[in-house]
Amino acid sequence: MHISSIWLGVVALIFGILILVFPTLLNWLIGICFIVVGVLAILRKL
Repeated sequence: MHISSIWLGVVALIFGILILVFPTLLNWLIGICFIVVGVLAILRKL
């Protein structure tokens, strides 16, 4: 799946606005991201 730079910019803007509005949301997003990346890495090795 190819992600265009326009969509990447839109996603970055949305995340930037969300983080400005809800600073504690950043902690949750980073935590969830690490969990997902960890699970995907483990599943690829199995």
